[in-house]
Amino acid sequence: MKKLFLAWQDSKSRDWFPIGKLTFDGKNYHFVYTHGVKKAQKESGFQLLHSFPERDRVYTSPELFPLFSNRLMRPSRPDYQDYIQWLNIPENEDDPIAILARSGGRKATDTFEVFPCPESNEDGSYHIHFFVHGLRYMPEHSIEKVKQLQPEERLYLMRDFQNPYGSTALLLRTEERHNLGYCPRYLAVDIYEILKQNPQSACVKVERVNPAPTPIQFRLLCNMTAQWHGDFSPFSSQDYQEIADSSLSLQSL
Repeated sequence: MKKLFLAWQDSKSRDWFPIGKLTFDGKNYHFVYTHGVKKAQKESGFQLLHSFPERDRVYTSPELFPLFSNRLMRPSRPDYQDYIQWLNIPENEDDPIAILARSGGRKATDTFEVFPCPESNEDGSYHIHFFVHGLRYMPEHSIEKVKQLQPEERLYLMRDFQNPYGSTALLLRTEERHNLGYCPRYLAVDIYEILKQNPQSACVKVERVNPAPTPIQFRLLCNMTAQWHGDFSPFSSQDYQEIADSSLSLQSL
């Protein structure tokens, strides 16, 4: 089953909250709120989504819900193939879940983002793709350095203790110590857990550099591989757990 999480950012505090989960079982799409929405409501006054007005319900549809489908580029657009190349999605694998997982589904008109739940590979490793965040706020020499990066080039994680939006921010830099931007915040907790077990277990590499005029949020695509530990489970905190029991809904279909 394919699975994505939906996160919302408070535009004032800049805090991110995982608020829901989208799954596709090969036949139907399912959306359910997670416990993170309770924290978003309590701490930031989040209002439930108009298309999903009940917090304790599992929503099911044979079609992708508009909240998510509106975050996809239409295949009929002339720049669609360019877009798929930016995402570096293999040919004939550009299904909606794959595109949303890679692109993040970000729009200029709201503060939502989607991201995949990584799964363990056969060798027991954790693997995920992500676009570097915050590049638009980096100095010009950082953007110039991105242009020079090569596929498979190693990047390094560094904690940004003095980041005004959170001391858990993870900065990405080159071997020559050029700062490039940030690892997505939704990965930070899991990465810290992995590094706590083994500081050498996480490896971030350049997947693809998309030259201008590619939108800057799609400029630098990375992949990260890390070793899982026996008791490690990604996104296992209470915030990511479903409020309603979607397994019962799936069994009834």
